[in-house]
Amino acid sequence: MKLNIPELSLVVLIGASGSGKSSFARKHFLGTEIISSDYCRSIVCDDETNQAATTDAFELLHYIVAKRLKAGRLTVVDATNVKPEDRKPLLQLAKDYHCFAVAIVFNIPAELCHDRNQQRENRDFGIHVVKRHTENLKRSLRHLDREFRYVHILSNVEQINSVEIQRQPLWNNRKTEAGPFDIIGDIHGCCDELEILLQQLGYEAHAEPQQPCWEFPTYKHPSGRQVMFVGDLVDRGIRNLDSIKLARNMVAAGSALCVCGNHEFKLLRYLRGKNVKLNHGLELTVAEIEALPEPLQTEFRAELAKFIDSLISHYIFDDGKLVIAHAGLKEELQGRTSGHVRSFAMYGETTGEIDEYGLPVRANWAREYRGAATVVYGHVPVLEAEWLNNTIDIDTGCVFGGKLTALKYPEREIVQVPAAQVYYEPLRPLDAETSIRSVQQEDDDILDIADVLGKRFINTRLQANIAIQADRSIAALEVMSRFAANPKWLIYLPPTMSPVATSKLPGYLEYPTEAFDYYRSLGINEVVCEEKHMGSRAVVIVCRDEAAVEKRFGITGEGIGICYTRTGRRFFDNSTLETPVLERVRAALTASDFWQRLETDWVCLDCELMPWSAKAQGLLRAQYAPVGAAANHSLDYATQLFQQAFDRGIAVAPQLEKLQTRSSMAQKYVEAYRRYCWNVDSIEDFKLAPFHIMATDGAVHVDKDHLWHMNQIAQICQSDPILLATTHRTVNLQDEAAVTAATQWWEELTQAGGEGMVVKPLQFINSGSKGLIQPAVKVRGSEYLRIIYGPEYDLPEHLERLRQRGLGAKRNLAVREFALGVEALERFVAKLPLRQVHECVFGVLALESEPIDPRL
Repeated sequence: MKLNIPELSLVVLIGASGSGKSSFARKHFLGTEIISSDYCRSIVCDDETNQAATTDAFELLHYIVAKRLKAGRLTVVDATNVKPEDRKPLLQLAKDYHCFAVAIVFNIPAELCHDRNQQRENRDFGIHVVKRHTENLKRSLRHLDREFRYVHILSNVEQINSVEIQRQPLWNNRKTEAGPFDIIGDIHGCCDELEILLQQLGYEAHAEPQQPCWEFPTYKHPSGRQVMFVGDLVDRGIRNLDSIKLARNMVAAGSALCVCGNHEFKLLRYLRGKNVKLNHGLELTVAEIEALPEPLQTEFRAELAKFIDSLISHYIFDDGKLVIAHAGLKEELQGRTSGHVRSFAMYGETTGEIDEYGLPVRANWAREYRGAATVVYGHVPVLEAEWLNNTIDIDTGCVFGGKLTALKYPEREIVQVPAAQVYYEPLRPLDAETSIRSVQQEDDDILDIADVLGKRFINTRLQANIAIQADRSIAALEVMSRFAANPKWLIYLPPTMSPVATSKLPGYLEYPTEAFDYYRSLGINEVVCEEKHMGSRAVVIVCRDEAAVEKRFGITGEGIGICYTRTGRRFFDNSTLETPVLERVRAALTASDFWQRLETDWVCLDCELMPWSAKAQGLLRAQYAPVGAAANHSLDYATQLFQQAFDRGIAVAPQLEKLQTRSSMAQKYVEAYRRYCWNVDSIEDFKLAPFHIMATDGAVHVDKDHLWHMNQIAQICQSDPILLATTHRTVNLQDEAAVTAATQWWEELTQAGGEGMVVKPLQFINSGSKGLIQPAVKVRGSEYLRIIYGPEYDLPEHLERLRQRGLGAKRNLAVREFALGVEALERFVAKLPLRQVHECVFGVLALESEPIDPRL
């Protein structure tokens, strides 16, 4: 005996105590799917037979059932459920969560149930209890089919033992089908444009045998692509019947699927003789039907009603990643089945108000949408198909003189055919509301604090489940809300960089050998060594003009770009410095034909801005300068005193030598930080050194190697002296001569007072057996490290202690921030909602508050 049960349903077991419900449930369902009243009773009072705990037990049972149904899990309720009042709250839960209610009834004689109870510990309720259960059950049998969508009655032990449960996928469940699809918006009888669009998409017309009423070519794609029609095939146009014939024949041939639109539903009611108004274009479809000769007309009416009746509310594809519904669908309704789900899928929802054109004001559900699935819909005509919170309305009003639109999935490409004419005058003009900003940018004006607070896990393309702790989120929120620039600019925060492994060479804490050995051990054969500038990390975004700023970033009145720090703050305190710098960068980009070469109106650059003192004045005044002045003053004075004592013949030579060494180190300390400081009196005193072209319109350039970045940047820097191309060299790690030459180059840089170099694999992104490989390591020179670790860091006893420093946490942090930074840019370029871009940027800022030695 096979029982078909919808895969998402509330299964209510009904029967007297001892009828075998629990044994049946354990045999056919997962333990996690079964919610037993006895178990809930034991949870609340440690005794599953304590009837005094029944009220609390059922409150717990209903709570658990609600949580499971909300999560879309099949749930089985194991209780007697023999009285209507016991079943009522369960049926309400099934209704609330748009699930099928299924009853499995155990109609077993009271005597058999009583015999079984006598054999169970603490279960001898007495025959009178069981008889009351069976009597209540018999009274319920008359109207169970009014309460439940499916009722299965098992009348004897043989039936119970022979049952086989078959889980039936819902009609809307097409999760195993991943496409590719071509999703076509509202047609409304524009069959000319539909046929042109199908041809552009690569579909070919075939003449196949059909019933006379369906005689029309069948379109198929030679590579097996499928069309998904979002409904509203008919009404308002001039070829309504041709449109529905085309769609029906493709569905019958398996080359298309179609959901029901509100116009199809209204047409079905007309065909069934319901009293409907012939308006909003239905009168045109009806006129075409009535123009058919008999008996063809009668046959067509019957077949047309049958076809429309077969159309369901929505489909879910690609493992739940794609949802198609005529008017869209909220996340909590996807994959569900109820009258409310069907109504929402066909009509959406309205606010109850009427607009200036006499039309109902529709509630924009897509503005609140946070689901993971992409939702493609139509119903409301729009001037352009635009993404909003991973949803897209592809009804671009062809019948009103707009366009017929198709969305290619998974490519997410738009293909359109302009309307040949205005077939039907719209009550509301398509261009009633136009703006240079996208609908997504309009929606992004306000960010929700709930999207960033608490412990979260961020999945990125390069690394999964990056954990952001709740206390780190609070720290990031403090910085972001008080100090950060407009979040719409913050599409990328650069990652921290780990130093090279500690060197064992005498007198060195860091040395190039360890960097080369590290990458060689991971199978990297070629690296790029770039001079490390002693400046401040800066992200520079520049647009071709302010129109490009508004169009791509949704920002007005803030100039052509921004320069911000690693923590999202504006680099410059006022626009009198920022604006000229950005103008110079834009001019250099224009002069080098950058906009044309990369086909873009904007660029995001990762840079170093010098001098270091331009951003570090507070640090210089509060830390470096006082330390240097105090050390030099005190050590000079002490050295003079010991020199006088030595000159008088007192045996203080060792102490004097030590003081002289320390005095020399203090002087080197001052010289080291002064090397990176100079007065900034005008724009000409700045130096901006870009080293990565992170992103442009439609592209994140992490797929290019570092030489591409260096070459592109060199062309830009030729146009302006404040722009500095980074000195670099490529090193083959299998060529010892090249490795030696690069090491000597590093020594020359550091001996001349330079900070050192950054070593990167030639390719931007590299992975090994343990995941992402460090995108870069820094090798700093001895004099620069004196600034970081103090004047006397390289005394043997101090250097030995520093060699014990741990780099694991820093390296882990660098990789996580790198993955988040790339993810943020990819989401921005893909035009995802700002909250999803901001999630990654916010994550980088949160990770920066982790307790890791800032000197690393």
